[in-house]
Amino acid sequence: MMPRARLLTLLVALLGLLPPSVSFAARPNVVIFFADDLGWGELGCQGNPQIPTPHIDAIAREGVRFTNGYVAATYCSPSRAGLLTGRYPTRFGHEFNSVANRSGLRLDQTTIADRLRSLGYATACIGKWHLGGGLEYRPTRRGFDEFYGTLANAPFFHPTNFVDSRISDDVRPVADPAFYTTDAYAERAVDWIERSRDRPWFLYLPFNAQHAPLQAPKKYLDRFSGITDEKRRIFAAMLSSMDDAVGRVMGKVKALGQEDNTIVFFIADNGGPTQSTTSGNGALRGFKMTTFEGGPRVPFVARWKGRWPAGKVYDFPVLNLDVLPTVVAAAGGKPEASWRLDGVDLAPFVAGANPARPHQTLFWRYGPQWAVRHGDLKLVVSKGGSGKPELYDLSKDIGETRDLAAVQPARVRELQALWDKWSAEQAEPSAPDAPAGAGKKGGKKKR
Repeated sequence: MMPRARLLTLLVALLGLLPPSVSFAARPNVVIFFADDLGWGELGCQGNPQIPTPHIDAIAREGVRFTNGYVAATYCSPSRAGLLTGRYPTRFGHEFNSVANRSGLRLDQTTIADRLRSLGYATACIGKWHLGGGLEYRPTRRGFDEFYGTLANAPFFHPTNFVDSRISDDVRPVADPAFYTTDAYAERAVDWIERSRDRPWFLYLPFNAQHAPLQAPKKYLDRFSGITDEKRRIFAAMLSSMDDAVGRVMGKVKALGQEDNTIVFFIADNGGPTQSTTSGNGALRGFKMTTFEGGPRVPFVARWKGRWPAGKVYDFPVLNLDVLPTVVAAAGGKPEASWRLDGVDLAPFVAGANPARPHQTLFWRYGPQWAVRHGDLKLVVSKGGSGKPELYDLSKDIGETRDLAAVQPARVRELQALWDKWSAEQAEPSAPDAPAGAGKKGGKKKR
């Protein structure tokens, strides 16, 4: 009898999706863990001794830790839109959360799940979607074979707007009183990986941890009885449960003998909102929803055993937009110029084949707040700042404490010009309730 993997390869080839000479076995599986409101300084591998995160730390220890890992937006929905498309979300008007609440990820945007499914991958989204609640915007219409999770923010114990596509695409209540999203997502992920073991698979697991409301089961709270601040204790319990969930998923990958053929990313969606949840951003200035480093700079680790170095610390800036071209190229696809991606394939950079920076310049726009990083210089206008462009040398001043704008006016003009040009290429924000001044600087916007 023909092996199932070979049979699936031939079936997909007959549909014109994959050359019949290419074996599924040569195509790596892909896992993307996407944490919510985590904070740059909270993992053990990021220097936090208070909350053990051994399973997430293991990804860094066995792979690459990016010290200058960024996301393309400073909060939830736009960050996800960038990750899944490989494009700045401002390019297609996804600048604010409200676009996801009212409509969703624009239907003319192609997702990483679309790309990988066209290459023969099984695909699943398990966790918090936050890219549209209408049927046409849901994961099963955006390249994912299966969806299990919430459409937007929801409680951990009694999640609202919950969908299990194995049952129905309709929103249904969760009847189990012991249901806790983080544990449930790990359980479903392990089950789905087992079901998909005979073909290449892509798992996108966007946790709702560490987003508010802060909630955790007693079994995790008991691990942190020594933390007297109640809010911090719950946060620690939530992070510990998320680390356990990562461990369960990675344990399944190992049990199936697929460790060496699985690319793993663990990234946070934005900086921590410290005041509301205690999530810390370490030495960084700013928080979620700001353009200081504490907004877009996040924990960012990746592993591909046997292909990428183990224990490598990579200091050049990278972006969550890089994930799509990296995994599509690894899967045997070829990112096309017509896709108009802003991300790059990280493989030659982390493997040492290309010593250059993956990105010389990075950009952010969030209403009247904005930033551009060019080399190690960053020009920024952010909530909590002076209201004028401030210039910082991040190679010497990670905390953005010494504004160089007055003493380096030529560099201010240079970076301002770079940002103005980029901003003029972005779309007008789609959200009808965008903050005053959104998208107004830098000339006519394009779609």
